[in-house]
Order: sequence, then structure tokens, then C-alpha cells
Amino acid sequence: MSGWKELSREVLTETPYMSVVRSRVATPSRPQGIQWTVVHRKQAAVVAPRTPEGSYLLVRQERVAVRRDLWEFPAGQVDGDVTPESILETAHRELGEEAGCRVTGEIIPLGAFYPSAGFTDEQSHLFLATNVVPRDEGHAHDEAEAIFECHAFPPEELRARIASGEICDANTLSLFARLVALGHI
Repeated sequence: MSGWKELSREVLTETPYMSVVRSRVATPSRPQGIQWTVVHRKQAAVVAPRTPEGSYLLVRQERVAVRRDLWEFPAGQVDGDVTPESILETAHRELGEEAGCRVTGEIIPLGAFYPSAGFTDEQSHLFLATNVVPRDEGHAHDEAEAIFECHAFPPEELRARIASGEICDANTLSLFARLVALGHI
């Protein structure tokens, strides 16, 4: 995009999952630049697994940052190079690892969004997986995850839990909104 240029950059911290960078960036409206701190994170895939009966699978997962467990659609970070194939592979991987299921229908890309564009460049890619069924090997949670259960919610119950504020993470809310906007719910 024209008018954007990084003028200076200082890495404040770096881990395998993210880095924190203080930059001076020229923008279209501020050609002299503005100092900004950005958290660079890997891109992610978020999947709405729909069962043959029409319910949606969510996992209840412990989230240390907010000190509680949350109901969420399965999601995970894209490893390696970000390509359409690696994003789709991540969606399938997370569906199996977190929810213990596989797609027997189709997996439909629903676009992407920025979960918190004020401080991070993370982008989440959204998918609908149709006719998901349990896979033979079940789930395969990784060592960093604390997933307590996976549950199928009919669309009306999912909507009610979102309306009440019980379901409150950005990925799930955004994917639900996209599903509704596109007529899948």
C-alpha cells in the first residue's frame, strides 16, 4: 500500500510464537512517521465444525492470559510459510487435535480478519467444516493446551450463549458473525 514505510525498528522481545517491535512508521497521513509498538504473531486458522445434524462443535479451553476457561471454535497458528495450502492444513490439523474430528463434507474458506489491529498484525483465517465426524484416533491436544471438553451446540444454543456473553473470544465471535452474514446460520 502506498505511503507506508518503516523508518526504524527495535525488537524488544522475541519468542517462537511472537515478537514485540517498536517501530517508527511513515503512514499516508503521517509521512514524517509515528512511533508504534506492534506484536507480530503468526497467522491463524479458525474452524467452525458443523456436524451432520447441524450442530457446531466448540472446545472448552483454559486461557491463562484471561485466567478462565472459554468455549471456542478450534483454532491454531500456521507454522512455517503462510500459503493457502498451509492455512488449510492448519484448519484440518486443529480440527483433529482440538476437537478429535475430521471433515467428511467440505471445508469452506470464509475470509479473514484482524483480531486486534490496534497492536498486533495477527490475521485469522475463517473456515466452515461440514459433516464433521469423530476421527478414529480421537483428539491429540498438544502440551501447551488444556482442553477440558468438546461439545456440540445447536445453532440456537450457540446464539444464546453468544448473546449472554458466555462465549466471548474474538475468533469465535468473528466466525459466528461471518457464518450468519453468509447465511450458514
